[in-house]
Amino acid sequence: MEKKIKKIEDLGEFGLIKHLTSDISMKHQSTLKGPGDDAAVMDYKGKLVVATSDILMEGIHFNLIYTPMKHLGYKAVIANLSDIYAMNAIPKHIIVSVAFSSKLTLKQIENLYAGIRLACDNYDVDLAGGDTSTSVTGMAISITAIGEGEKKRLVYRNGAKKNDLICVSGDLGAAYLGLQLLEREKKIFLENPEVQPELEGYDYLLQRQLKPEPRADIIDFFRKLNAQPSAMIDISDGLSSETLHICNESGVGCKLFADHIPVDPETEKLAAEFNITPLVAALNGGEDYELLFTVSPGEYVKLKGNRNIRAIGHITDPDAGCNLVTHDGSFIPLQAKGWNAYGSNE
Repeated sequence: MEKKIKKIEDLGEFGLIKHLTSDISMKHQSTLKGPGDDAAVMDYKGKLVVATSDILMEGIHFNLIYTPMKHLGYKAVIANLSDIYAMNAIPKHIIVSVAFSSKLTLKQIENLYAGIRLACDNYDVDLAGGDTSTSVTGMAISITAIGEGEKKRLVYRNGAKKNDLICVSGDLGAAYLGLQLLEREKKIFLENPEVQPELEGYDYLLQRQLKPEPRADIIDFFRKLNAQPSAMIDISDGLSSETLHICNESGVGCKLFADHIPVDPETEKLAAEFNITPLVAALNGGEDYELLFTVSPGEYVKLKGNRNIRAIGHITDPDAGCNLVTHDGSFIPLQAKGWNAYGSNE
């Protein structure tokens, strides 16, 4: 009778990798070698390769008290795919490395990989390899995403020009408010484990925090209309920080108009409950994974019929600075108050 495996230590490192990846099938002819060797092998046949890498640390980027493993795996992939889309490229492969302590069970790691695989299936990406390791300080997830792009379509942060319109997809601030809600309920739970969390009515905010989606639809829209942004970045660290990245890299200034920055009604409702200005959440919250891009007025004509795209400002001369124009017409200099991995984020 075959022994039933119940624990991670029964599998060992290579056994665990085989266990988690044995039923993965490759979707692309460019994947010549997937999991099981020293490296993945991809053949792009003249396409430009675009690669990005991101690491998530327990206690810094996620909290396992309120983050389901499947959601965590999904979000870890999405954070990387979003960077590829922000280059106006198409993700094709990911390489996943995970370190975890003995406190986690095999089922938990299986759920993590179930989330990783779901993201791969949803966005037509191959899980091409990776590594696992033990950890004594908590869990860490490192993902490298590799995509392909065309020279004429790739978009960088440094291409914004004077009079370009500044546009954003979707709405902003929802992920930040979702995090505030989870942190509040965590605090209550730790003080009194008998109290049930109050999360009803905020499904959208929780999804934006726990299971975000990258804007592949916007990249598809660009291609269908043959529209070309001049600069682009994804909003992971907050609108203010990302706008300043584009302006600094492009050597330009900007005006953002507070009245035009899109915020969902659910975000506004919870922001009022927390006594947070919705605009502040949109500017500084981060983790929205929306696309921020600049586009010439002529190119914008192609895009303005899309309800998921909104113009929120324009590019100026660098000596005009980077400013937020408030509801009453006042100018406030933009400041990078979004996520800082090495500073205070209180």
